[in-house]
Amino acid sequence: MATLWGPRRGPKLAEPARQLVVLLHAYESSGEEFIHLAPLLQRFAPHAAFVAPNGPVPCDGPKGGFQWWPPTGGDPGKRTRGARGVHALLDRFIDEELARHGLSEDRLALAGFSQGAMAALYVGLRRPRPVAGVISFSGDLIDEESLATGASARPPVLLLHGAADPVLPVARLHRTEASLRRYGVEPRVHVSPTLGHGVGLDGIRQAGAFLRSAFA
Repeated sequence: MATLWGPRRGPKLAEPARQLVVLLHAYESSGEEFIHLAPLLQRFAPHAAFVAPNGPVPCDGPKGGFQWWPPTGGDPGKRTRGARGVHALLDRFIDEELARHGLSEDRLALAGFSQGAMAALYVGLRRPRPVAGVISFSGDLIDEESLATGASARPPVLLLHGAADPVLPVARLHRTEASLRRYGVEPRVHVSPTLGHGVGLDGIRQAGAFLRSAFA
């Protein structure tokens, strides 16, 4: 099985980490790009360490970067197979990072953008023990039909999305919210009125406040 790797950032305070945040990047991106979110979030979670693994497969396009699974052309079946394929790999990486810091799941948060948000939601809802929180920036819920039988946890979830997103329309957020509520998760939701497919400053503030609450 492949081994994930990527940049790390220790706690803002010079001390052993009390929490861990795993950042999952978008398609055609990398951990090096997404780890830049860490210092913005550490203002709210100064005791947390951050790690941003690269996806397991390099992208072939001109932008380079990595992917969690190949492009699916909007086919939900292919997305489900992609998420299932990377699930064990991410679980193992998370277990190793928790062990590295001597932390348990209630001190762990997952945050992802776009394809990384899909992976964060998929894995976060299927960890054996509930994590402290899952943050989705412009993401989507994969394989919601299997939540009742395949998921095992109901962690706090924050859904962030741009109202002007041309890649994953904001309707995806509302569908994800409805599916999570049927499953028994009451997500927090924030829509940025002018944001496209990206991470906005208001979303970062929402994510930071969510982490502070989740780790309280």
